[in-house]
This record gives sequence, C-alpha cells and structure tokens, in this order.
Amino acid sequence: MNRSLLARMAAALACLSVAGFAQAQTKWDLPSAYAPANFHTENLEFFAKEVETATGGKLKINVHSNASLFKAPEIKRAVQGGQAQLGEILLVNYENENPLFGMDGIPFLATSYDQAKALQQVQLPALDKYLAGQGMKILYTVPWQPQGIYSKKPVNALADMKGMKWRAYSPATAKMAELMNLQPVTIQAAELSQALATGVVETYISSSATGIDSKTYESIKYFYEIQAWIPKNAILINLKAFNALDKATQDAVTAAAAKAQERGWKISEEKEAAFKQILRDKGMTLAPPSATFAADLSKVGTVMLSDWEKKSAPQGADLIAQYRKLVPAAK
Repeated sequence: MNRSLLARMAAALACLSVAGFAQAQTKWDLPSAYAPANFHTENLEFFAKEVETATGGKLKINVHSNASLFKAPEIKRAVQGGQAQLGEILLVNYENENPLFGMDGIPFLATSYDQAKALQQVQLPALDKYLAGQGMKILYTVPWQPQGIYSKKPVNALADMKGMKWRAYSPATAKMAELMNLQPVTIQAAELSQALATGVVETYISSSATGIDSKTYESIKYFYEIQAWIPKNAILINLKAFNALDKATQDAVTAAAAKAQERGWKISEEKEAAFKQILRDKGMTLAPPSATFAADLSKVGTVMLSDWEKKSAPQGADLIAQYRKLVPAAK
C-alpha cells in the first residue's frame, strides 16, 4: 500500500512539474519573408536559440521563414495586432505609410556600410517614436548588401532599359520604374524565382544575396554594381508582449538582440565579396556602371531625394541635415 501510494504521489508530482514548466514557458512567433538559407534568416535562428538558452527555455521563439506564416506586406500588421510577437520587415516597404521607413532607400544617399550606420543613427530614433504610437519598437536591424541592378541584357545607358519589366517591391523601386521608363511588376522575394523563370521580371534592383536566393543567374546574366543604397531589415517587437515578460527575460531578449545586430551587420559586409563571386561562378557578368549609366542614375537619385524631402517635410530635411553632419562626404 505504501509503495503504491508513493508511486501515485511521484507520478502526480511529475505531472505537476511538467504542467508547471509548460505553463511557465512562453512561445513567440517570428515571421520572416526570406528563405531558410538566407543570412538574415540564419541570424534570426541564432537569435532565437540564444534567447532560449539565456532564459533556460522560459522563452521559445519560433522562426517562420519564406513567408510561411505571413506574407511580407502582412508582417508589420501581424506584430502590431499581436498575431505575432516579433516580425522581420524590410523598412523601405512601408514608405507609403510614413516616409521615415524609406530613408535608407533613397538612391545614393548612403552607399557604404559606414554611411549606412550613420544614417541609422538618425533614422531609428525617429522611427521608434512613430512605432511607439502603434505599440511596437525596433529590436534590432541587419542590412542587406549594397544594391545593384540585374538586367537580362547589357546596359550602357538608361535608355537601353526602356520598357523592360522591372520588379517593384517598394514605393522607392516603383518610383524608380516611373523615372527610368520601365514597366513595374510587384513581386515579393518568395515569388521572385518563378517570376524570373517565366519572364515576368527582366530587370530589378537588389543585393547579391537576393540574386543567389532567387537563382537569378539562371535567367539573367548581368549585374551592375551601382551601390545605390543599403536597405535594412528590422525586427519589430510588440511592446505589450515584451512588457509582459519578467525583467530577467526582457534583459535576455535585449542582450541577444544587440548581439544579433552586431553579428548581422558584420556578416552582411563580410559576405558581400563571397556572394558576388558566387554570381560570377554561376556565369553572371558583374561590372560597375558605365559613366553614362552612372550619370543617368545619379539624376534619378537627385529627383528621388527631393521627392522624399517633400513627402517627409518638415522632419525629413532636418534628418538629412543631421545625417550629413555625421557623414560630410555624403552629398
């Protein structure tokens, strides 16, 4: 009898222990629009593991890559509404909502990693102030590699591209299509490979990483290294979800985020040369733009900066001035 009673008590305690752990563990969802092998996604996975380890399993973050949980345009709203506690977005995609999101997508404003870091010092505080009103904040950012133009045919001047089908994934790239006399086609990252294979897209602007993820080299053979801008992905966090965590768990998330940002910026810059070499090895021709092409694109950039300052007035011009004080050469 005693042994039977002890066995039942032990089983009950074990069940209580498991139930207590299950109750104590918090699970978060982190949707992303990019492929599992993309360096952004790999960094997200590492961040999630660091949080789980640092909290002793108390907080588990599930990364949903390749737009499997929410499509790219839906992620911000999902975080804002609490459908996901975290979410990765490309900032420039939301310029129509608020011009601040598009500041790092202005052509030729910030073309190096040092300039991109300086721009972030100005852009993020303004964005966080706006996002706070929506119950969110930016947890960390990671940049893409400098943006270049992929083209199905050689380009020596902007006129050579007239009428080509251009992937427009953001307000800025849609505006570029207008200024460059191209046909804009709205295509998200997860759909790009198929769009290229079927001829829906003939040219687009993006990073070397995107060219690899989408196997662009199978359909397009030219990549012009114009260094147009360095856009950033941002990890948004729902403030209500974050504030519901205990202090130790909050600190673990914040610390892991700081590491993820530092790691992500470093990886992005270090992988640029390797990614370009992969494109070459796959048969692509990589080259800087001709003097004529570069001059044509510079004019496009000047128009877009002027338009952005008008849209973001009066705040935008002040932010640009702050940035140029940090980076006097960025004219």
